[in-house]
Amino acid sequence: MNRQVLEREFFRMLNRVVEPAVRKGVGSPRFLPAGLIVLETVGFKTGAKRRTPLVATRLGKYVFVSTFRADRSFWIRNLRKQPRVSYFLGGRERAAKAFVVMPDKRYQRPKSLPEPIGRITDILANFTGSGWGFAVLMPVAKAA
Repeated sequence: MNRQVLEREFFRMLNRVVEPAVRKGVGSPRFLPAGLIVLETVGFKTGAKRRTPLVATRLGKYVFVSTFRADRSFWIRNLRKQPRVSYFLGGRERAAKAFVVMPDKRYQRPKSLPEPIGRITDILANFTGSGWGFAVLMPVAKAA
């Protein structure tokens, strides 16, 4: 097995153990701004739903998630293809639209972001040259 396959299998096994607990609210960012969420995306190749536990930082109603392996993280690639997602925080499912910043994507801040959140994304965008990728989950009304 090559290194990338081992890495992918390691994260899949870890996620199978962690995901159910985090979805129920264990480790969610409530009193502290950082904690765990479960991000639910649609697979960019399969179209199947994927649930991924991630470390997140909550600032008001916005949630930041990131990875230092943007080129190998499927969840961030899924967000690029389908930015309408849901995530579990505090045991509740929430609807969001993701704004994704990756190394191979030209950065342009959405006008819909509040100024303080936009300034944070401007700063974080500088790290994409080192392989980092991140997404801001912006709240939306849940589709009926």
